[in-house]
Amino acid sequence: MNIFERNIQQKLRTAAPLADRMRPETLDQFVGQEQIVGKGRLLRRAIEADRLTSMIFYGPPGTGKTTLARVIANSTKRNFEQINAVMSGVKDIRAIIAKANELLGMSDIRTILFIDEIHRFNRSQQDALLPSVEKGLITLIGATTENPYFEVNAPLLSRSRIFRLQTLTDQNIELIIEKALADQNRGLGRLNVILSEPAMQHLVRVSAGDARAALNALELAALTTEPDADGVIRISLDIAAESIQQKALYYDKNKDAHYDTASAFIKSMRGSDPDAALYYLARMIEAGEDVRFIARRTVICAAEDVGNADPMALVVANSAAQACDFVGFPEARIILAQAVIYIACAPKSNRSYLAIKEAQKAVNNKEFSGVPSSLKDASYKSAAKLGHGKGYIYPHDYEGSFVKQQYLPDSVNSDRYYYPTKNGYEADIFKRMIEWWARQDESEQ
Repeated sequence: MNIFERNIQQKLRTAAPLADRMRPETLDQFVGQEQIVGKGRLLRRAIEADRLTSMIFYGPPGTGKTTLARVIANSTKRNFEQINAVMSGVKDIRAIIAKANELLGMSDIRTILFIDEIHRFNRSQQDALLPSVEKGLITLIGATTENPYFEVNAPLLSRSRIFRLQTLTDQNIELIIEKALADQNRGLGRLNVILSEPAMQHLVRVSAGDARAALNALELAALTTEPDADGVIRISLDIAAESIQQKALYYDKNKDAHYDTASAFIKSMRGSDPDAALYYLARMIEAGEDVRFIARRTVICAAEDVGNADPMALVVANSAAQACDFVGFPEARIILAQAVIYIACAPKSNRSYLAIKEAQKAVNNKEFSGVPSSLKDASYKSAAKLGHGKGYIYPHDYEGSFVKQQYLPDSVNSDRYYYPTKNGYEADIFKRMIEWWARQDESEQ
């Protein structure tokens, strides 16, 4: 790099946003992700020993994917190349491969290629990488917010190790903010900024584990606040709230966050926690989720997890789905909330779900010996000659509209699929079934 290029780089660093200036340069400066870069962890050992293989960093925004790549760039003796999949194509890949070939042949130097937002590459662009990765000419490091098992070619995945980065904790975000406030060279240390405790907690909470969002808000607050008479920039809760404004939800409606949130929503209703269910409902609503998607999950949960313990749950959920379709947002949120609270607070039974599962298993795995003749359709001419309907007993002619007779085929006649719980209304069903079973036992004696 010549003097002119160094000057350009220095100016870019000076003008760069705080979040970019504060990127750690070494593993010791890195905050968070102890599960993959903590002391003794595989990735940390590989970086420190410069023994890297192809890998993909996968996780929400602002969790350190690009930063880890920068740390690797500072740590490795290999040639390090970086491109962004949004701005680059096959031509750029081929140029890097050609350079990698030259370096390996002339200087025995291998190349690491970091591709940010690798999920943006289409199949043909990813395929262009494969031969060089397979031969070991290039060590690939990809970064993506999307599930790589959906977005990255299987051959590349099979040659790469996946490292999943987690959302940063509140403690991680607070430490990152403190570092930025104290750093005299890259941070805000020269500005004499004092961040009030309520303001700190607000930035931590609203950034939701995204270090970039927290630092961007902090910088905006510091640069737009006039110093007081003592030359101190005092950032209050009001200033912090104005700077970060609204929580940016990480929620892609076609990917992991979408399904993870829906899963947590259903499990919260199943677990009888109305507050958690309402939280995930609100998260889906604020992210712009399709009201029909939410309503369908609510209806399914009513049948699968409440079932006959409270049959009204399905009625409420289905009515809510129809009402939401008729009313639409924003009022539909109230209708959904009512249904969600009802389901979460209802007695629970999954026995309908288990019963149909067992019945399907029997259908698929056991011999079908045919419908008993007494149950076959006897309404058409000549059916009687075939014995259809012969021996059928009409239940309404008996006390309680119940009489013992065989309904299941001979091959599964001893099977039982539905075992009601003693929860809610299903307890009444259980009592009735006990009576029926007792009467069946009497008739067999």
